[in-house]
Amino acid sequence: MTARGWFLFSLMGVVWGVPYLMIKVAVDAVSPSMVVFTRCALGAALLLPFALRQGGLGRTLRAHWKPMLAFAVIEIIGPWWTLTDAERHLSSSTAGLLIAGVPIVAVLLARFFGAQERVGARRITGLALGLAGVTVLTLPHLTGGDARSLAEVLVTVVGYATAPLIAARHLKDVPTLQLITPCLTLAAVVYAPAAYLTRPATMPSAEVLAALAGLGIVCTAIAFVAFLELIKEIGPTRAGVITYVNPAVAVAAGALFLDEELTLGIGVAFTLILAGSVLATAAAPKREIRRVPWSTRQTSRADGRVESP
Repeated sequence: MTARGWFLFSLMGVVWGVPYLMIKVAVDAVSPSMVVFTRCALGAALLLPFALRQGGLGRTLRAHWKPMLAFAVIEIIGPWWTLTDAERHLSSSTAGLLIAGVPIVAVLLARFFGAQERVGARRITGLALGLAGVTVLTLPHLTGGDARSLAEVLVTVVGYATAPLIAARHLKDVPTLQLITPCLTLAAVVYAPAAYLTRPATMPSAEVLAALAGLGIVCTAIAFVAFLELIKEIGPTRAGVITYVNPAVAVAAGALFLDEELTLGIGVAFTLILAGSVLATAAAPKREIRRVPWSTRQTSRADGRVESP
């Protein structure tokens, strides 16, 4: 990988690892609807000029509006609210670790989207390890009676795992900016009424405003642009490895800035989830193609020359 590739990879590992910290800071002062609206509105406003500059945005919308609507609902409108609401009761590090189960769920869901990938012993082992990690992480919270937050994160995980499959099957020819910008715009419109009705009575603190700005500018707009460049630099498969880096950043950020405790259980869960995700999403080894004896046998022609079939 080039120096530019490593820079983009590191950047994405951070900018998609810190949203959990920023959500935790913001949701303590404003409603989940306000958080989602602000994030989407800022991201859409920053990306719209670039999407319009590409041209053909209206044509793209007319041709692909159904899968784009499904993508917007499953990737943004639903999961961003459930994740934000869950962080009213869960720590940012716990939320980040639970989201690390996305690749595991994606492997299970891929079958329903016609993916022709073989799930062998290695992937089954990965799924088992990932499930064990999620169990270790969630059991203490279940005994505390916070089942709603865990259910909301589960909805987020399923959404994050399903939406890319929709995009890969139905939206692979749509430029990313022309996909993301309308989806963010729609989400902002959907949440605008609820955000207005739940607006804070007083101006939030500078810390909360900074978290909201960071979510919209850094974790949404800049993140998508950087991810596009990363895909161009190293390809989509290798770029997807950032999924395994983000939870580590979330845990570290929660410990550094929010004084969230790093327990042995979190360490064990983190190890199991990441190991399971890597195994469950690893590419299957290529089968060696062996020629049958007759495929390499030379045959003689009537004119005496020799040729291979």
